[in-house]
Amino acid sequence: QVQLVESGGGLVQAGGSLRLSCEASGRISGNYAMGWFRQAPGREHEFVAAISWSGGNTRYADSVKGRFTISRENAKNTVYLQLNSLNPEDTAVYYCAARSTNFRTWTYSIRNEYPYWGRGTQVTVSS
Repeated sequence: QVQLVESGGGLVQAGGSLRLSCEASGRISGNYAMGWFRQAPGREHEFVAAISWSGGNTRYADSVKGRFTISRENAKNTVYLQLNSLNPEDTAVYYCAARSTNFRTWTYSIRNEYPYWGRGTQVTVSS
């Protein structure tokens, strides 16, 4: 079993930045692709960003492209999400997700592709 713990959320003014972290622990073996999703009140889970096991491939939702950056440090079993130029529409609970993979360059953007999830961290952007 893999446990994921997110941190770094908080309250920020529009135009501000935050850096989210997600640390994985437990039975980590093999290669893991990682992703970030978010859920705003009254809305469904939304894909935000994904990164391959190698870290060399990334994918972003159009709504965050150019503002958010996903990265990872495999030695620390940690994935990051840098959030810049935040606006109130970014307010949501942000979730980290992980899945094993045999493909070092693949990224995954579908919620059901990830079996492991963190509990989320709240990001609130005030106008």
